[in-house]
Amino acid sequence: MTEFFIDPAYKTGFERLGLTSIEAVFAFGAGKNLTKENLASHRSRIEFKIESPAVTVFLKRYDHPPIMAQLKNWLSAKKRTSCALAEVEAAQKLAAMGINTPRMIAWGEVPGSFFERRSFVSIEEIREGQSLEKSLPGFFNGLATSENLVLRRQFIKQLALFIKKFHDTGCRHRDLYLCHIFRVPDGRFYLIDLARVFKPALFSEIYRVKDVAQLHYSAPAKYFSKTDRLRFLRAYLGREKLNAGDKVFVRRIAGKARRMARHDAKHGRAVPFET
Repeated sequence: MTEFFIDPAYKTGFERLGLTSIEAVFAFGAGKNLTKENLASHRSRIEFKIESPAVTVFLKRYDHPPIMAQLKNWLSAKKRTSCALAEVEAAQKLAAMGINTPRMIAWGEVPGSFFERRSFVSIEEIREGQSLEKSLPGFFNGLATSENLVLRRQFIKQLALFIKKFHDTGCRHRDLYLCHIFRVPDGRFYLIDLARVFKPALFSEIYRVKDVAQLHYSAPAKYFSKTDRLRFLRAYLGREKLNAGDKVFVRRIAGKARRMARHDAKHGRAVPFET
């Protein structure tokens, strides 16, 4: 059965743009097209504004997603679910466990006889938030004064504890790069792009290593020294001194990052943690 939901607080804003049905959502072409070169053809993303309340909204649409993509979603979710609803449910579950996530304000799906035909989700912008890939706090720039060093270390510890809190839920992100972690001016972190978040029944440690390796890989060397990375791991692991098991964990992260670097270098892409 077709499902279509809009958060009552945003209903007027959507109605003023004519977004009152799934058909209207998929016909909508206003706003800024966020489609990237590597985005699958069944996916589209648009950024637009509504006036009541006055917020920026991101619309993700999935149109006849490949069967294999759907099967992977079902396997991760341990049930049949649409591509969009997988992200909605992940965001809601994480928020209930105390992890900051963007607000899901509208979603819907059109099932087929067995596989989904279409689904969408609209997500409210994290107000005043910036991804860590695009913008680090000002104390990472300029001279490394004693005050700036203290603030940098506090930031690294807070980020480590945020990732630890997320992993302590048993969930894994599978796309945990700096671009998917946002920070607001009061210092709180948010986790975004949650469509692949899941709680693995098997190989949880493999996915934990992958998450931390992705974060390590995407942290630029010009901002994060080897000592900073060690501080992060100590805070994440809750250790002043790493034990033998921790050192194995660290080596696995380093190995995963090196493999990612070789892959990106082969395709002519920059390697963040080396530059």
